[in-house]
Amino acid sequence: MKLDEVVVSRAIIERFARKFSQGLEPDVAIVGAGPSGLVAACYLARGGVKVALFERKLSIGGGMWGGGMLFNEVVFQEEAKRVLDDFSIFSEKFQDGYYTADAVEAVSTLCSAACRAGVKIFNGVSVEDLMVREGSVVGLVINWTAVEMAGLHVDPLAVRAKAVVDATGHPAEVVQVLQKKNRVTLKTPSGSFQGERSLWAEAAETSTVENTGEIYPGLYAAGMAVNATLGGYRMGPIFGGMVFSGEKVARMILDRFKKTRS
Repeated sequence: MKLDEVVVSRAIIERFARKFSQGLEPDVAIVGAGPSGLVAACYLARGGVKVALFERKLSIGGGMWGGGMLFNEVVFQEEAKRVLDDFSIFSEKFQDGYYTADAVEAVSTLCSAACRAGVKIFNGVSVEDLMVREGSVVGLVINWTAVEMAGLHVDPLAVRAKAVVDATGHPAEVVQVLQKKNRVTLKTPSGSFQGERSLWAEAAETSTVENTGEIYPGLYAAGMAVNATLGGYRMGPIFGGMVFSGEKVARMILDRFKKTRS
């Protein structure tokens, strides 16, 4: 077969343009393709929701790739094995209450599950602002990460969504942009962004799941973005709270959509 480089280029451009165009009006836009963002995307897509997932880096998986200090094994509480089994991620008992999984397998399996469920993943894309209408978040303002890194003055594009999820991890970037630019009151004890506290795994795992939810109308927080927003502790390389948080935020949004339709 004779290959034509221009045909190759045209195939990439046309197919990506189609996918990108379809991703401009999802039901749910998720920012951050770490474990909580991936799990949320999977469950939402399984529930029949149109999902677009935006990741600043080229790689997805957030902090899960490196496990703890580049030892690419991750730890889950026994309760989280239910979710691992749901995605066919192999896990092995370490001792009572603790299971380990290979970080690379866990991330790649979640990514594959998201794609197969119909999630549109856009890597190398940064969220620089939000669309806000009458006291509610209704979308994202996006640009290429390379444009951001180069400091180029290039206008962004817009994504409209019925719900937005901040799954950006420790920085909670979407929540911070919302408050900084709009001076809004968040659903936190102080009404503002609290900032993450130091390591306390047990407390952090509990608060991550308990506090997952809508931080401002139309904007939800999942994973470490929850603890950063509400002043919770960090948990280190244990990921049960991450997957449970992703599952919970998906369930909350699906329930909201059902009530809206009825």
